[in-house]
Amino acid sequence: MLLLSDAPIHDLLPVLTAPDGAAPRCEGWSIVPKITLCVVDGPGKAGLVIPALAAPVINVADGTTKPGDMDDWCADAERAGGAVVLSLDELPEALDWAHLLGSGSARGGFITSLG
Repeated sequence: MLLLSDAPIHDLLPVLTAPDGAAPRCEGWSIVPKITLCVVDGPGKAGLVIPALAAPVINVADGTTKPGDMDDWCADAERAGGAVVLSLDELPEALDWAHLLGSGSARGGFITSLG
C-alpha cells in the first residue's frame, strides 16, 4: 500500500470505501513502482512522482516504519499487478485500517501497474 498525505492528487482520486478490506480499482489510473521513484498517473494531467528510495515502509506485523524496504514493496506490487494507493488529508498518529478503509475519509484504491 502506498500511503499519501496532503498529495496534490488527493481530490482527484475516488473516495475510498472498502469496509470489507477489498479496495476497488481506480479506473483510468496507473502506477509504476520502482526503487528510486514511484509514478502515479491519472486521467488527463493528474499524476504524481514520489522519490521512493528512502520512503518509510510500514511493517504491518509490528507497526514499525523504516527506510530501506522499498525493494520488497516494489517486488510485491509487481507480483500483484499494482498497488493500493491510499490518500489522506494528513497522516494520523496511529493507523486504524478499519477506520481508514471504511469511513470514507480516505481516497484511492487499487491502481494497476504499467508493463
